[in-house]
Order: sequence, then structure tokens, then C-alpha cells
Amino acid sequence: MFNPKTERIKELSEKYSDRIKELEKIFDRKTNIYIDFANVIRWQEKLKWHIDLKRLSQFLNSFSDIEKIKFYNGELEGDEKSLLILREAENCGYIVKKKSVKIMQLSIDVSSIPLNSPDILKNFIRMPLLQKLKVESVEFLNTQLRELNRQGVLFVQDLKCNFDVEIGRDMLIDYEKNNIENFILWSGDSDFADPVKQLLDDGKKVILFSTARRVASELNELQKKGLFIFDIQKIKDFICWKKEILPE
Repeated sequence: MFNPKTERIKELSEKYSDRIKELEKIFDRKTNIYIDFANVIRWQEKLKWHIDLKRLSQFLNSFSDIEKIKFYNGELEGDEKSLLILREAENCGYIVKKKSVKIMQLSIDVSSIPLNSPDILKNFIRMPLLQKLKVESVEFLNTQLRELNRQGVLFVQDLKCNFDVEIGRDMLIDYEKNNIENFILWSGDSDFADPVKQLLDDGKKVILFSTARRVASELNELQKKGLFIFDIQKIKDFICWKKEILPE
């Protein structure tokens, strides 16, 4: 059942009644939502609009069958932006799951390898693609790295904070112990294919909230087993920053 939490949501629900009806069919039983926010941040860059965590919480909580909204994001030490996101999520009532972001130093020092060697490049380019590159391309890329080396740049930083294991575990625990029937996953990563498949095989309902071309092929394949994909662009006006709502 849909019961708008704010007057603004009520107005929008009247304007976009078809979308509310579609979501009522999606949220039609005991539901938990799992938001992999690192994925959402990447989507925002593509969509050119931003998700307002307060608006999102108010909108999702307007559906009576939603039990819990779990929010997963990394905490980067010394980075105020990551801390603000986590604090905002907590203030908005999400169940926040966090862990420290790992900062990895990746070598780009090519001083001791031949110009045509892929040894350093393979740490940044997946092997199926690297094997397709011509020798001239490898030599060109290594030349660019040597120029960086001459400038004193021998390493680049890569940030890593993956919640695939935690989210997959929480989904299965909620199934086994908390009687959740409906699993809404805000992500498109291939690492979720196994827990999603298990839930579908056990007769549970699983829906991905994502955006076009941001769903891994392994998950797309599971549509044959009943996985449904909902494009979040359908609910932009309900959940985006106020200044990004297009005037009528």
C-alpha cells in the first residue's frame, strides 16, 4: 500500500500514478532494500543528476511493505565527503553498514622492463583486451608511463571498498531468519549473481534497481529465471536533488 510521506510525494504520485502502480506491484510483500551506494555514485555521473538521500528515504518509506532499507558505503579516513554521506544516511533512517576504504599503491614503474612488455599494463588492463593490443600500442602506453616516471610518478592510488560479500550475506540471512520475501538490490555488479540466483531458485522475488547498461551480463541472464530490472530514471523526480527537477 502506498501512503505518501510528504505533500510533494503526494503531488508527484498523482502526476505519475502509473509509476506508483508499478512500484506497488513490486513492493507487494515483505520487502528489504539493499543499496550499494558506491554503484549509485557511479550512476549519478552517467545520469547527470543526483540522488537525494532524504527524498529517497521518504519515497521508499511511503510503501507499507518495505521493512528495512540497508545502506552500504565506505568510509575514507580524512575525507569529509564520505563521512557526510554516512552521517546523512544515518540521519535519514537507513540501516548503515560501513567499513574503511583501502588505499592501494599500484606501481607504474616501467624502468626495469622492455618497452614492449605488458607486465605493468596487465595490472590495469584486463588480459583479454591486453592480448588484442598491437605491440605498437603496448610500446606507446609504456612510453607514456616512462614519461610519468621521469616526472617522479612511480605509483598511482586505487581506492577499494567492496560490499558484495556483506550484501549477499545479508540478503541470505534475511531470507533464512527474517522471513523476507522480496529483495530489492540497488546494484548491477556481477558478484551478486550467485546470491540472486539462489533466492530466485528458492522462489523469492528479486528486483534490481539500476540504470540502462549498468547491469552485468551475469545478472541480465537471470531475467530468464524471473529477475526483474527497474530503471531508476522512472522515479527521478521523486528522488533527485530539488534543483535538478525539470520545470513543467
